[in-house]
Amino acid sequence: MVRERKYSLWLLLALACCHYVSAQVPVIVTAPLAQPPADGFTLSDSTQIVSPGDETLFKVRNIIIKGNKRTRPEIVLREVPFKPGESYPLPALVKKFEVGRRQLMNTALFHTVVVALKSFEGYEVDVLVEVKERWYIFPVPYFKPVDRNLNQWLVEQKASLSRVNYGAKLLYNNATGRNDKLRAWVMNGYTKQLSFSYDRLYIDKKMKWGMNVSFAMGKNKEMNYNTIENKQAFFKDEKFVRNFMSMTTEATYRKAIKTRHRFGIGFTREQISDTIFSLNPQYFADERKSISFPELYYMVSYYDLDYIPYPTKGYAVEGGLGKRGLNKVMNIWQLSAKAFGSWHTGKKSFVSAGVHGTIKAPFKQPYYNQRMLGYGSMFMQGYEYYVVDGVAAATVKSTYTRKLFNFNIKIPGGKKREPQRIPVTFYGKVFGNAGYVHNPQPGNNFLADKMLYSGGFGIDIFTLYDVTFKLEWSFNQLGQNGIFLHRNSIF
Repeated sequence: MVRERKYSLWLLLALACCHYVSAQVPVIVTAPLAQPPADGFTLSDSTQIVSPGDETLFKVRNIIIKGNKRTRPEIVLREVPFKPGESYPLPALVKKFEVGRRQLMNTALFHTVVVALKSFEGYEVDVLVEVKERWYIFPVPYFKPVDRNLNQWLVEQKASLSRVNYGAKLLYNNATGRNDKLRAWVMNGYTKQLSFSYDRLYIDKKMKWGMNVSFAMGKNKEMNYNTIENKQAFFKDEKFVRNFMSMTTEATYRKAIKTRHRFGIGFTREQISDTIFSLNPQYFADERKSISFPELYYMVSYYDLDYIPYPTKGYAVEGGLGKRGLNKVMNIWQLSAKAFGSWHTGKKSFVSAGVHGTIKAPFKQPYYNQRMLGYGSMFMQGYEYYVVDGVAAATVKSTYTRKLFNFNIKIPGGKKREPQRIPVTFYGKVFGNAGYVHNPQPGNNFLADKMLYSGGFGIDIFTLYDVTFKLEWSFNQLGQNGIFLHRNSIF
């Protein structure tokens, strides 16, 4: 009797959270026909499954999906950690509701997700998965500075429009309802470029294997030909000084939920002008003006975060091994690893830490292969105006963050459009960084082969479509400080 009252309370609480009415026809995934109970189980009144000496099990009878106007039901079910016909103790099932909600949010397909108990009959339950889809297609004008960060463009380059790429960009997420992504760019300005990519998460019936392809070609009248005193040195001409082409094909494997493997093969061709060669004969290996090389790589990632775009709890790990080239013209192995963790320290606060390491071998590499700190995802706050070239590097970052306040911007609806709200959340934070870069050929650059430190405080603004703006006041060990702007990245 005590156990029945306990589960009755759980059922009432669950039902209180999931009483919904929808005019849309739901997708219902039903359990297979009932089979004779296994040894050790008894069937009572044809609806109750009881395990003697153990907690009562509740069988998932149906999974009812609502709100997926475009997303295919199998894509939704792929992220839900239970299936029709499976049985669990009710507390375990309720925990799986939250895991399923979190996994569906991390697909970046939906604004909101609810996974909850809809109804029950004896010890058989129906589960409701209700989603609100995002807008998936964005044909928009393209305008983006080419510099490594906004501060470099605004301060060092005086917000020069000559250092901006502009054109048209098509972002088509969930193009076929299978969480696939289509990208196309037509760019002018600093770089004249055409590029295309298509990423499909699953191509097989078991929904484990995926693929993506990408292609890009373009040319520049200005390029970074060297690093002098830890600053990028650029040369600009009326004629084109760089031509490039690259293509990549990648296979992906995702057996379960949190881990994804990527196997890729690519080809790249680069060519520089005579002037660039005269300024830096070691830009490519073997004093060449052009190179062509294949590339092979393997990458693995593991994500167990509450919300990937702005995580407050959980862990993430990425690792990769790649090989560029097959001869002395291009010969480099690269091993990299990243790890991130975040832990709640209160209802509105959390601490996070991340490490990032990369090593390239052999250590003797041309300038083309020496980009390290300050490029891509490997950077330190407070060193936005600097780059540190090398062949091995590591960084460590830690942050304490506290939610300050949030509000919604309401947008009225119309005859064919529902009212919308734009959520905006403000977070305050303090942070610290440490890093080290090894370069056996530092030249006149002074930041390699020494410990680097920085710290500061700032505000993160998180809003619709996972957009995060970071306003930070950072200090470095050179005695410099200032306000810096960033977009979000957990690594």
